[in-house]
Amino acid sequence: MGMMGGFGYGSGLGGYGLLGGVIGLLFNVAILVGIVLLVVWAVGQFSRGNVGPSYNGTIAAPPRQTAKEILAERYARGELSRDEYQTMLKDLS
Repeated sequence: MGMMGGFGYGSGLGGYGLLGGVIGLLFNVAILVGIVLLVVWAVGQFSRGNVGPSYNGTIAAPPRQTAKEILAERYARGELSRDEYQTMLKDLS
């Protein structure tokens, strides 16, 4: 049996004594804090919904374009011919 009564060496805390218990406790607390931070981050990400991008730190819809700006973009993309563009631009004025 030996000197320790058959229980092995050390104080029963994994052979590292009290220091091993403290390190284990700190490790478990760090894991728990990490999980809580992950949950808080995930809730913040998904609670915004599909509102749109953030402008100046606030969640808002993107700025609206005027009809002339939309028409100019369509002309620039080649969706409209020159005559169609000028006719529609004249209608908007």
